[in-house]
Amino acid sequence: MLKAILFDMDDTLLDWSKRSQDWNAYEHQHLSQVYDLVARHSEPLLSVDDFVVAMRAMTREAWLEGSRGLRSPSLGSVLKRALIHAGVAAETINIEECLKAYDWQPLAGVQTFPDVAELLPMFAASGIKLGVITNAYQPMWMRDRELAALGLLPHLSDCRFSAADVGFLKPHPAIFEAALRCLGVTAAETIFVGDNPYDDIAGAQAAGMRAILRVGFNMRPLISGLIVPDGAINSLHELLPMLDDWYPEWRSAAAPATVGIPVSTIPAIPPTSVPPALDQGGTGAIPA
Repeated sequence: MLKAILFDMDDTLLDWSKRSQDWNAYEHQHLSQVYDLVARHSEPLLSVDDFVVAMRAMTREAWLEGSRGLRSPSLGSVLKRALIHAGVAAETINIEECLKAYDWQPLAGVQTFPDVAELLPMFAASGIKLGVITNAYQPMWMRDRELAALGLLPHLSDCRFSAADVGFLKPHPAIFEAALRCLGVTAAETIFVGDNPYDDIAGAQAAGMRAILRVGFNMRPLISGLIVPDGAINSLHELLPMLDDWYPEWRSAAAPATVGIPVSTIPAIPPTSVPPALDQGGTGAIPA
């Protein structure tokens, strides 16, 4: 019985191909807001421009370090390191307040793929639990602002994790296992849909799930044929006949109610390190 579908976020649910806002300008504005917040209590030694340069360098370093052991970078951790580097006293830094001051907002031009808005309500109406796993270094409450602005949040209320929340990046099994525990389902009862062969397909399959590759505009090649998705689609509409074949009764019978573990009760695994991309599935929003 199919009980749940988990999705990657960027370039699977959200289409970044029409982004019209310059990332560097966006980042500078939001880091300036953090700088202004801490400058009220502790005079930084660096200018705001130098702070931004340091933040970008430390972000690249954190992603390189994280990619070696699949420990997730964290925007909060990188911010704290950059602020200390800028001369701000560590004891004066409140990371939660800094993240709020950053004021993450959807970037102009980022859209929902049309098929997503059409089919998520259909899946939910069939009793399928829906969730998101993204290799983002922002906490999920920040990325939720995009889902809310684009009207997707009500359909994805069952489970949402960023890598920063769990402490591990896809394809590490920990982030997939956290989502399965949250939903209260087994891997055999769940499929995963994503656009990255390594992070999404190999990761989900290693966790025991069927994995569907969403082929997009920036499709990365499969690694020497070693990563073979259970299916490949250009649109979620193409997923329907696959589900009909694998789970013939999924449309007519809602899955039995299963009590999952609330997201807020699952302890995060603390990251050991502090993105070249919002989700390493490949938005390319943040330059390497």
